[in-house]
Amino acid sequence: MNGPTPPPQSPTVPNAPADTDFDPIAALNTLRVDIDRIDADMHRLLMERGEIINRLIAIKARQGGGSAFRPGREADMMRRIAGRHTGLLPLDTVEGIWRIIIATFTYVQANYAVHADVSGGDSAMRDSVRFHFGFTVPFLPHQGPAGVIDAVARSGGDLGMVRIDGGVAAGAWWRRLTAPEAPKIIARVPFIERPDHPAGMPVFVLSLPLAEAAATDVLIYSLTLERWRDAIPDQIGALGGEILGNAAADSGLSLLIAVPGAVTQAQIGEALVRAGCHGPRIAAVGSHAARYDHAAARHA
Repeated sequence: MNGPTPPPQSPTVPNAPADTDFDPIAALNTLRVDIDRIDADMHRLLMERGEIINRLIAIKARQGGGSAFRPGREADMMRRIAGRHTGLLPLDTVEGIWRIIIATFTYVQANYAVHADVSGGDSAMRDSVRFHFGFTVPFLPHQGPAGVIDAVARSGGDLGMVRIDGGVAAGAWWRRLTAPEAPKIIARVPFIERPDHPAGMPVFVLSLPLAEAAATDVLIYSLTLERWRDAIPDQIGALGGEILGNAAADSGLSLLIAVPGAVTQAQIGEALVRAGCHGPRIAAVGSHAARYDHAAARHA
């Protein structure tokens, strides 16, 4: 026969002593002291980071300068942060903090502005700019990708942000990137992709051509064709690539495609010929780091 049901247990304060002398006010004050210590440590470390950046600037000046942007390094840093993050603090917050730290210290090294296409709606692009570059870096809106590309081309080192899905009105904007001296795609944001990302709209980041430090996990090409062929998607897909955009151009068709970094321009040409294309023109318009799928990584 079962005995009487014991009374429910009262909740206890985590890590609190079991005796009756426990003082919750004193415990809270101790925790707040710890928080103040951690805050001071974080601030000290940020100032220390600034001192290192100052030394880095001096060394670069002796070497004749160089771009402050390191898209491959930034993407790798964000992947490592996402991979090791646990605990109560949302990943959104951690990612946003590091993005602002990276973007602001880059700005300290060499002042730059971010030109962004807001023709598709200001709010989503503004969220992306501020999430990835903070409020210290100037934000300059433009109505359309062409204005962004022209502004970056005229600048001494500004960045541009263009929606990957620019819509029909944007046209074949990527054709403006084909000349060797023209701006190029150097990154795709967000670096960490997940369905609930607070600035999840896919955006390309543009800059003047980087002489070094470009991330080449994914290569981006502009294709000019005489017309559409139904076999094109399958042939590009067989290379591990994807079609990102298409628009009319030069009495024909222009495509924007992404392929893995190991795929050569010759392989793309051969794939287009197999699809039935005649005399395709292929031009590199940039590259970026591989996308980091946070959900897939967590379940790997």
